[in-house]
Amino acid sequence: MKKIIGLIFSVIFLIGGMIAQNPDEGRVIIISEGRVDSLVQLHIDHNVKFPTFQGYRIQILMASGNDALDITEEAKAKFLEKYPDIPVYLTFGEPNYRVRVGDFRTRLEAEKFLEKIGRKYPGAWVTQDNINFPSLSKYNKNNNYE
Repeated sequence: MKKIIGLIFSVIFLIGGMIAQNPDEGRVIIISEGRVDSLVQLHIDHNVKFPTFQGYRIQILMASGNDALDITEEAKAKFLEKYPDIPVYLTFGEPNYRVRVGDFRTRLEAEKFLEKIGRKYPGAWVTQDNINFPSLSKYNKNNNYE
């Protein structure tokens, strides 16, 4: 029992030595090893170099033919009128133009938004795609688009 209590006090002492609080400024100062800082910097550099990650979007339209670009641009403009806070992406994959919306981190988020727009876009479906990092200001407290 004395060994366990001694071990607990040792751990508390070590943790207390790693984190120091400056009472004058009300800030916490964390002293860490340089290797940790270099790993964090590697992560930041990777996110700058590759600003997308695997997520989900909703494809609301796919068109091909001579007037496909005009059709998809019109669909994009109409969607932006109704949902100005949701990003819209117009892409081309031969022979089709695609209009995809949203940057959803999970399929559940995408499905929830699809329910919201399903009547206006009956042919829409959720598709996996490389998405941009969603802006956290667009999310409410339940992590859903408002």
